[in-house]
Amino acid sequence: MPTDQELKDLVREKYGNIALQDKDTNASSCCGASCCSDEVYNIMSEDYTQLEGYNADADLGLGCGLPTQFAKIQPGNVVIDLGSGAGNDAFIARAETGETGKVIGIDFTDAMISKARRNAEVRGFHNVEFRQGDIEQMPVSDNVADVIVSNCVLNLVPNKNGVFSEIFRVLKPGGHFSISDVVLTGNLPASLKEAAEMYAGCVSGASQKEVYLELIAQNGFQNITIQKEKAIIIPDDILEKYLTPEELAGFKSQQAGIFSITVYAEKPAENCCTPGSGCC
Repeated sequence: MPTDQELKDLVREKYGNIALQDKDTNASSCCGASCCSDEVYNIMSEDYTQLEGYNADADLGLGCGLPTQFAKIQPGNVVIDLGSGAGNDAFIARAETGETGKVIGIDFTDAMISKARRNAEVRGFHNVEFRQGDIEQMPVSDNVADVIVSNCVLNLVPNKNGVFSEIFRVLKPGGHFSISDVVLTGNLPASLKEAAEMYAGCVSGASQKEVYLELIAQNGFQNITIQKEKAIIIPDDILEKYLTPEELAGFKSQQAGIFSITVYAEKPAENCCTPGSGCC
């Protein structure tokens, strides 16, 4: 099994290459088992085109939900987008927070940061900033964000607990997040879990749904709510790259599932009347 650093390097390389392509090129390269497995990056994506702030140049078709649609962003909010890619969710968040707000996108892939910055500059989005960094160690001070969004990114991070701890740190008291991610019910076949390519494609890096939600609770969040859930079906021509016919038949017959979920949770507000707080 690859180490955490090897997985991070794989993700950086894969998504750096994807950043150099547009959405149509990514989609047209999904030619099935006889050629490549790029389809896995696109089969989970949802349609953003009807959302205010959508920019086609920033949409690489890499998400698995629409977290900004559920994020309850208000005018003037500071919003952080984790794994901001080419800027798609950040620009939609900007449409919600307006000129008086601010959006910070964080990504650790050089090519994605460069593409997102170009997309922001040509549109004159001066209140959208893209910072290069690891979301396990965000380049952001404590208690900065009103809202955090992320779209199909945490499943790519080996240390998910570390990310939720960081989210708690950078959210303001009373702030919240809305995150779309891939989770599992039941067990993936060992050969699928060990396939590094499927990790970069968001599948083998996914956590069990119950474990994922428990990590959120353990990091101090409250009012945890699943805002949306949908089943993800991986086509057979992709699974056949990693599974024998017997393994594929067994996987399809068991009660295992791959799901996209959008999860909402809040950082508790400070209690003004806590003894010693000095604000009562």
